Amino acid sequence: MAICELDCKDSLCKIGKETVIKARIPSVSGYEQYADYDEVVAMSDAKKVFSADLEQFLKKNRLDGEKESFLLSKLKNPDDAEKLQPYAKKSYTGWVNLGELSADVKAKIIAEAGPDNLMTEWDTIPLTETNEICSKCPMSWDKGRGCIGAFGPDSSLLPSIAEKNGCTLVANVMKYAESGEKLTPQDAEKLSAECKILREKLVDEGKAMARRYSGVVDRLETMADLCAKTGTRFYFI
Repeated sequence: MAICELDCKDSLCKIGKETVIKARIPSVSGYEQYADYDEVVAMSDAKKVFSADLEQFLKKNRLDGEKESFLLSKLKNPDDAEKLQPYAKKSYTGWVNLGELSADVKAKIIAEAGPDNLMTEWDTIPLTETNEICSKCPMSWDKGRGCIGAFGPDSSLLPSIAEKNGCTLVANVMKYAESGEKLTPQDAEKLSAECKILREKLVDEGKAMARRYSGVVDRLETMADLCAKTGTRFYFI
C-alpha cells in the first residue's frame, strides 16, 4: 500500500521526482551535442594497433578477441586506451541531457520518450541518501520507513473479514492492487472509518486473528488519516 506522494507539496522528494534531467528517445538525430554516448573500438582496429603483442593486450585488458568491438572505457590500461582513442567511434545511448534545452524542446523530447524512459534528479541520489530523506519526510507514514508499507500476501484473511463486516474498501484491496486504481482522499476518510470497525471486529475473530492483522489495520489507518488530511491519493500494489 502506498500514497501518491507527488500529490502533496510537503513531500521532500517532490521537486527531485518532477525535475526530469534526461530522456531516452529512439534517435538522437539533431540532439547529438546533448546526447550521452559510449566510445566503441572495433576489435579489428585493436588488432592492427597491437599486432605485435595482441595476446598480451587482450589478457591485460581482460578482453575476448572473438568480440567484434569493445568499450574504450573498459580498458584496464590507460596507455592502451590512449593508443586506441583515435579509433574510437561514438555509439549513442539514446539518452539526451535536457539541462541546456529550451522548455519547448524539452517538453517535446519528454513526450517522445514516454514516462518509462525518463531520468529525474531523484534517480541520481544514492539509496542511502534517499532513505535518509524519506525518514525525515512528513509524508513518510510508515514509521519513518517511507510512504510504502506492507499489507500482506494474497492469502491474507483480512479482506474476507472486512467483507463480512461491510468494510468494502479493505474487502477489495486485492482488486485495487490488480487494477492499480488511485483512490481519493474521500476514500481515505472511508478507509479510516473501516479500520476503526475492523479493530473491534478482529477481537471477535479471536486472539490469533487480532495479533496477525492488528498491525496491518494500524498501518492502513495511519496512511488513510494522512491522505485524508493532506488531500493525497493512495493505492495498493
